[in-house]
Amino acid sequence: MSDKKVVLHFISLTFCIAYVTSGVLIILGQFGYRVYSLVHSFRQFALNLPFAIYILSPAISSYIVLKKNSRITGFREWLKTVFETKNKSFVYLIIFAGLVLYFGMHIAVSGRMEMALPFYMFFLSLPGNLFIGGLEEAGWTYVLQPGMNQRYGFILSSILVGAIWIFWHIPLFFIPGTSHCEGLIDFWMFNVQVMSLSFFRGAIYKIAGKGYVFPFVLFHTMFNSASALFAPVITTWKGTAAANATMILFSVLIVSVYSRTQSLEWNSD
Repeated sequence: MSDKKVVLHFISLTFCIAYVTSGVLIILGQFGYRVYSLVHSFRQFALNLPFAIYILSPAISSYIVLKKNSRITGFREWLKTVFETKNKSFVYLIIFAGLVLYFGMHIAVSGRMEMALPFYMFFLSLPGNLFIGGLEEAGWTYVLQPGMNQRYGFILSSILVGAIWIFWHIPLFFIPGTSHCEGLIDFWMFNVQVMSLSFFRGAIYKIAGKGYVFPFVLFHTMFNSASALFAPVITTWKGTAAANATMILFSVLIVSVYSRTQSLEWNSD
């Protein structure tokens, strides 16, 4: 199967799993169902399992599609690729720079350094945010980004992946118990954020080479943890516009500098 068909298969399966599961959850919401951010009982854990299927739909689809099309031999190879940590040090430096730049711009524009949670909660929430957020990249970064980039290039693929990512997130605004549905996250601000981070994903993919999946798994995980920490600071349109425009420009700059560097190295050879 061609890369194009793999991508189409991945998108269709991801949305089938996500929209069917979330549709059921939205209907059940009319009868009292809700997602629990903190689980205090086995019953609440069980109620969260269908939501986990929705959240993990990109990862589930990634494995199924890649295995079916003989791109991987099995779960061990898939897992090894997703969590391949070996990469160039500057890739990880750019990951951390992106976090500092994004939240730093919000803080600078708002003029506030207010945190919703104690700082240590950033580290304590990392495992949960790996599961709810980071593992999405087993699909978006592992399957979708390479296929789109190969066909459309950095700019257009970033826009297209961002649009797909936005549509995948829409059910979150209708599933009872999520911060999106509870009105804690503005729909349009969130979409702007998703699009800018799609550009950053595209940039990381371009510079990371082999082992390109895990760096953005790490970024997505840390970004979600930091977002909860700085929730009071990142809810203004002025900060949203500044931070996300900066991230897009930063992403374009990364790709431009890297492409020029690669071209100079190639010419020197």
